[in-house]
Amino acid sequence: MSLGRASVLIGAGTLISRVTGLLRAIVLVAALGAAASADAFSVANSLPTSIYMIVSTGILTAVIVPQIVTASRADDGGQRFISKLFTLGTVILLAVTAAAVASAPLLVRLYAGEFSDTQIELATVFAYWCLPQIFFYGLYALVGETLNARRIFGPFTWAPIVNNIVSIAGFGLFIALFGGGAKAPDAWTSGMITVVGASATAGIVIQTLVVLLFWQRTGLRLTPDFRWRGMGLGNIARLAGWTFLMVLVGQLAAIVQSNVFATASGEGPAQTIAGNAGLIFILPYSIIALSIGTPYFTQLSEHVADRRFAEVPKDVSASVRVTSLLIVFSTAALAAASVPISRVFTQSQDQAVDAAVVLLGYLVGLIPLGILFTVQRTFYAYNDTRTPFLFTLVQAVVAVVLALAALPLPPEIRAAGVALGQSISILVQVVIATVLLRRIVGSLRVRMWMLSLARFLVAAVPAGAAGWGTFVLLGGAEGWTTSSIVLGAVGAMLIALVAAVVYFGVLIVLRAPELAPVGTMLRRFLPGR
Repeated sequence: MSLGRASVLIGAGTLISRVTGLLRAIVLVAALGAAASADAFSVANSLPTSIYMIVSTGILTAVIVPQIVTASRADDGGQRFISKLFTLGTVILLAVTAAAVASAPLLVRLYAGEFSDTQIELATVFAYWCLPQIFFYGLYALVGETLNARRIFGPFTWAPIVNNIVSIAGFGLFIALFGGGAKAPDAWTSGMITVVGASATAGIVIQTLVVLLFWQRTGLRLTPDFRWRGMGLGNIARLAGWTFLMVLVGQLAAIVQSNVFATASGEGPAQTIAGNAGLIFILPYSIIALSIGTPYFTQLSEHVADRRFAEVPKDVSASVRVTSLLIVFSTAALAAASVPISRVFTQSQDQAVDAAVVLLGYLVGLIPLGILFTVQRTFYAYNDTRTPFLFTLVQAVVAVVLALAALPLPPEIRAAGVALGQSISILVQVVIATVLLRRIVGSLRVRMWMLSLARFLVAAVPAGAAGWGTFVLLGGAEGWTTSSIVLGAVGAMLIALVAAVVYFGVLIVLRAPELAPVGTMLRRFLPGR
């Protein structure tokens, strides 16, 4: 599959996945509200993701894809290696899941020690329902990354849509049975907890089954194989060890941030609102960086495996520049529409304004995060996981220091302070990462990146101003764009449309060369293409 077709397939799947994810968040707020009980569920449901990231995500992305690409060149197409890999991965996932479920009370206190006793009790019960997701998350990633490594890009991206649909149905059932809106933590019954917890976990289980349905397209037959000697575990362990530490320090920083959020629960934006702001923030990154960067990562791994090192700087430059064109626009549009889009996930205009400040704090880091996606994965293509650990360690330290510095802030803006600190830490991280990558690859054509970014920013300033002016003309924070969830979404789309016309109009006047590949990619979405 070509990079263009793969990017479109991943982009379309990610777009629909994220849109249904936004709908899931809307229904969740309608069902649970955005206060103490919702914060308790948010913490419990984030635990499996956090643990899965520590033991799985970084290792799979950094280590498994390049290893599978290399193993696929064997006479059996990598079948023996992949069977051993899946057997080992399943054993590890089962052990980690069992340990996590047994440690549920400890984990809840670790991530939300500032909660009230009733919040901690509710979050712990939710955690028992949610933590089994770790096994299914891990299996989903193992299958999905194997499909990606063999250039079968669609299922891994499209399967989360099913998860979102199941969750939406579950939260809708909760509203039908028990009514919507905020409920005190001590008002929850076992039936209410069961509907919410079972729906969240069932979605992950079904998501995993969906990707398994596409396994036959790999042409591989999986058989349990416990003969792990000789599969290169020493090399995998060396690579994975640094990645494990990298993700671990990131999660340690997340624990500190979560506890700072918890100090504002009930008084200002906390886990739920900050989580939803993060969901909006990550939307363009997921659609743009993942759809463009994932096929490039597979190609980078192939180039390195074939020792075609001269191709790497070209791929890195192309990926960064095309990604940045769309990421810069997304930053300007989301900043201009921050209040209406935040209203979609909140229950009042005042909450929307508070949430918008949190979103703006995150948006400062969107552009450097988009660049980091390509830079970091280039290290992985070279089987270098030690260097990413080092610059991620610096990022985590900066994020923790700035999160703690946000504690004296008023509860209304404390979460925004944490979000801004996270963005600053990402900016520091991408600068260090780029400098270190040049030592491995040589010239990265950074000057071309900066010239492109300069063009994009020249277009983004009037685009953002036009979008914000539209928001003000429509009544601002007290206008119709914040009067309801539906009108908030309509207002955000209208503001983004105005920003898009100005942004791309300026780039056309500037004759930005990056418009050509983006236009080619977008035309593939048209019917018949």
